[in-house]
Amino acid sequence: MSDTRAFQVDLHGVVDLLARHLYSGERVYLRELMQNGVDAITARRGLDPEAPSTVRIRPLPGGALAVTDSGVGLTAAEAEELLATVGRSSKRDVDLGLARQEYLGQFGIGLLSAFMVADRIELTSRSARDPRAPAVRWTGHADGSYQLVELDPTASAAVPVGSTVLLRPRRDAEHWLEVGTVVALAEEFGSLLPVELSVEVPLDESAPAGDPGRPDAPEPRPGHLWRRISERDLPWRVEHPDDGRRTAELTRYCERALGFTPLAAIDLDVPLAGVSGVAYVLPSAVPPGGSGAHRVYLKRMLLGTRVDGLLPEWAFFVRCVIDASGLRPTASREQLYTDEVLLATQEALADGIRSWLLRTLESGSGQAAQFVRTHHLAVRSLALTDDTMLDLAARILPYETTDGMLTLDEVAAQHGTVVYAATLEEYKRIAPVARAQGMAVVNAGYVYDSDLLERLARRRPGTVRPLAAGDIAQVLSPVPPERELATWDAVAAGNAVLADQDCELVLRTFEPAELPAVLLHDRDGDHQRALRRTQEEADDLWGDVLSGFAEPVAARHLVLNDAAPVVRDLLAAPRGEVFDAGLRSLYVSALLLAGEPLRARESELMTGSMAALLRAGLAGTTRPTTDDDAEEDHR
Repeated sequence: MSDTRAFQVDLHGVVDLLARHLYSGERVYLRELMQNGVDAITARRGLDPEAPSTVRIRPLPGGALAVTDSGVGLTAAEAEELLATVGRSSKRDVDLGLARQEYLGQFGIGLLSAFMVADRIELTSRSARDPRAPAVRWTGHADGSYQLVELDPTASAAVPVGSTVLLRPRRDAEHWLEVGTVVALAEEFGSLLPVELSVEVPLDESAPAGDPGRPDAPEPRPGHLWRRISERDLPWRVEHPDDGRRTAELTRYCERALGFTPLAAIDLDVPLAGVSGVAYVLPSAVPPGGSGAHRVYLKRMLLGTRVDGLLPEWAFFVRCVIDASGLRPTASREQLYTDEVLLATQEALADGIRSWLLRTLESGSGQAAQFVRTHHLAVRSLALTDDTMLDLAARILPYETTDGMLTLDEVAAQHGTVVYAATLEEYKRIAPVARAQGMAVVNAGYVYDSDLLERLARRRPGTVRPLAAGDIAQVLSPVPPERELATWDAVAAGNAVLADQDCELVLRTFEPAELPAVLLHDRDGDHQRALRRTQEEADDLWGDVLSGFAEPVAARHLVLNDAAPVVRDLLAAPRGEVFDAGLRSLYVSALLLAGEPLRARESELMTGSMAALLRAGLAGTTRPTTDDDAEEDHR
């Protein structure tokens, strides 16, 4: 037969696990102690609604730290049940009435986290449930041992109802219990707590004393004062005499909490999830997909300053500060647990921000204009999935066009059809010709624009379409028949020169005359050329696979401008090295004008053409004769 034995828990190992894998670091120890104090106060107020609600933090000489709350306190039996065994917090909290929804955490595991900074934890407590019970003192050590004693009547009488946790720092953790660090952590985690949270600080502290607290607050030590950390109300719940004052106060809070002056503040409210707060519009543009981290409080205790996933990706222009009572934290209590309530909350918050955005943009106000200048990418991003925003974007967003900066609705009103170039290279290639011919083309080569125009084309069939090669071809005037006949041989020779470039030579007349050539091609042809290059570079097996997708490739067209003097001179030149080099130079110039990168083949083509033209230009020159040359000839 075998006997049943209990696991032996290595407390050092458990604390290391907490510090390295559950919590973000030692800094959360004070959050856990404050959280325990708030929960104890909540429990006491269930017995006595008029009971005081205070948490006081006192750094002591020698590096110790005392955290005192006016909560429900513990009897000896309750302390034994709560603190004797690691890992049974949930059941014990239920048994002791500490696990209802209004509580922040679990007392046992929260107290254990203090071992991340202390070798010894001393808890002195007196119960509000049983005023006749003696006060108790529990002392826990990092080696896993503890002592629990009941104080004698005289000592018990001196202990107020509530609990005091006294920490003795580890040798390598003294800085976590220093006054400056404690004040900073208390402000970060507890500034919105629904209790009076105060820290005892030296009189020479540069920070203001703030609210002195309750009249019955204990006297500070000589040379010290109590500095109140917590605010009485949530900043967005405070009543103000008018909207202007409220906006100014919310702006000041954003500057303190988030570090920037917002363009606007958007109220957020999801009553079913107990969520309220403010979304602040950033004052400067941020890249799409940038951090959407937000400041989240859970029952007014800070959950985290960089909580992800609260809003959809298109809302990257705001940073939120919210407080929630109906959302669940993860085990570390530093992120939100994804469940149906969180998903519904995300949708409700997104709807609130979307409604504000639509309302603001439709108003045509100065704020709307400033928002569009700063956060036009957010409007474009939302328009990709929202039909209402898509129509609004077509009405208000300015686009670069060959007619200047216009909205899409303005282009449609002036030209009947919105024609857009899907890439920046395509727009650069045709812009000079289109502009000279009075043809309006929209540049859709920037972030989101091509997809947005494509979606608008599906929503407005026949009035929005991508640029086609024929759009430019139709504004290029054919040359007179006699000129076409006179240049027939030159064009044929040019086609032979450019045959290895997948390029066909065409002679037309167009404005501006200073532009000697443009390169025209379509997307399908580009795709097939890229596929063929990949096929040529791939191994036999992969090349055979790609060959199944290959189709006949439509040649690109290098359109020479017969109105350009350099083109007329070239076509009149005799066939040979200079003619070939000049034509290849025009081809490379057209490539650069289109914004295309030069591959190795085009770079070699440009270098060879320049060398040929340079040799031709130097062939007929002679060096001037000098006196030294004449003397040499005489010799």
